[in-house]
Amino acid sequence: MAAIKSNPLGLLTSALLLTLLMGSAAAGDGVRQPVRAGVFYPSDPQELRGLIDRLAQSARRTQQELPQRESLRALILPHAGYPYSGPTAAHAARVLSENQFKRVLLMGPDHFVGLRSAAIPAVQAFQTPIGMVKLDPAVVDLLKQPELFAPLPPADDREHSLEVVLPFLQAFLKAFQLLPVVIGRPDIDRLCAALMPWVDRETLVVVSSDLSHFLPYAGAQTKDRKTIEAILARDRRALVQDGHAACGAYPLAILLAMAERFNWRPVLLNYLNSGDTAGDRSAVVGYAAIAFFGDPPMSAMKDAFEPLAPEKGQLLVKLARGTLMQKFGRDLPQAEADRLRSALSDPSLQARGGTFVTLKHKGRLRGCIGSLSASETLAEDVRRNAINAAFHDPRFSPLTEQELGQVAIEVSVLTEPQPLAFSDPQDLLAKLRPNVDGVIIRQGYASATFLPQVWDQLPKKEDFLGHLCLKAGLPREAWKQGKLEVSTYQVQYFEEPE
Repeated sequence: MAAIKSNPLGLLTSALLLTLLMGSAAAGDGVRQPVRAGVFYPSDPQELRGLIDRLAQSARRTQQELPQRESLRALILPHAGYPYSGPTAAHAARVLSENQFKRVLLMGPDHFVGLRSAAIPAVQAFQTPIGMVKLDPAVVDLLKQPELFAPLPPADDREHSLEVVLPFLQAFLKAFQLLPVVIGRPDIDRLCAALMPWVDRETLVVVSSDLSHFLPYAGAQTKDRKTIEAILARDRRALVQDGHAACGAYPLAILLAMAERFNWRPVLLNYLNSGDTAGDRSAVVGYAAIAFFGDPPMSAMKDAFEPLAPEKGQLLVKLARGTLMQKFGRDLPQAEADRLRSALSDPSLQARGGTFVTLKHKGRLRGCIGSLSASETLAEDVRRNAINAAFHDPRFSPLTEQELGQVAIEVSVLTEPQPLAFSDPQDLLAKLRPNVDGVIIRQGYASATFLPQVWDQLPKKEDFLGHLCLKAGLPREAWKQGKLEVSTYQVQYFEEPE
């Protein structure tokens, strides 16, 4: 079958398909019908639900410990026939629950078309024996980027990698909207950047992929173990370089790029191959279920980013100064140290959140280091960043004991960074809010951030973005070239009283 490629008619084709996607669904044309029902899995709804229930009951008996203080962000599931991969795919039951997510970004490999980048099925909904799943409105925005996302006409859509995992998601999540993407051999960073604006805390990212194909049992176990280790290490290059590690190597690489950006932690839920389930052991296919966790649960996130009372913020400033004093062997008086220790046990300061510690000497910057992710409690994060700002900011020599008495300390408490969706440089400028937004930019391995306080020195949006690009080691005009990933956050900042 001919590959889907960008061409002069691409924009027209996309426009026609956008009209289809936004209009009312015709009974047949607007729904992607299952092509593997009755072959890979039962076509009878009752039989299919019963099979998934039995597989899920068995999977739930697995005793592996799961993270308690982090929330699920992504899943890797296999897509073979249920007698073969179903026992592994059913481990989704251990981490999914009803109404847990409003949207699923489902990525699977292209087995049939030969895509250069990626494609989105040109329908309004997917049908399975369990029911219908509507497509998320985000597909309209993605199809406005024809160089990355081609429409996949129903006549060309034989792809099973998305369809086969969908009944498991329907069984456990119940109601959600679907953002289905078939992945070819894309520019991983560009496609990741295009998808990330739709990855929020109400979105589950799912990659459908099997592992090694048709190796003898022992050889498959060895190869799959190496592949799983690469995934757990978030090493996307190892997956792409080994063309036989997994059929979904490219969607897996995109997921690992997201996991690296958002600091998601992968956990292996299950590994089997077809020789363990329903096949012989002379030529097997490997299957893994892997969950990615990040961020605290929603209740903890709410606590972490409730605005701090001014007196709580001042405690963090005192903690930063006390930490530096201790570094120079100058402990706080015992009574004061005890009061500070007791005050820091307040739940609002033990919630997790990102912070920056800024040192200024006679009004000039003397050091500024921070963390963007909520990986530690606020108190722990301030301790670490105070040390780093004073002694490990590469722009400055280490702080001296004499300077300690002359520097002013400022602590910034950050909200969780959120990807910023924008269509072009002018749209980016329009969406930035001076004196409100801190901004993170990324392009490949280059990244940098400016706190909202930097708007005081660079009030023009063009200058702000230009200097931020230079800080990241990029050309000053890189923000105009449309390849940046941009996230924003807000801060509360607290200064020492004069």
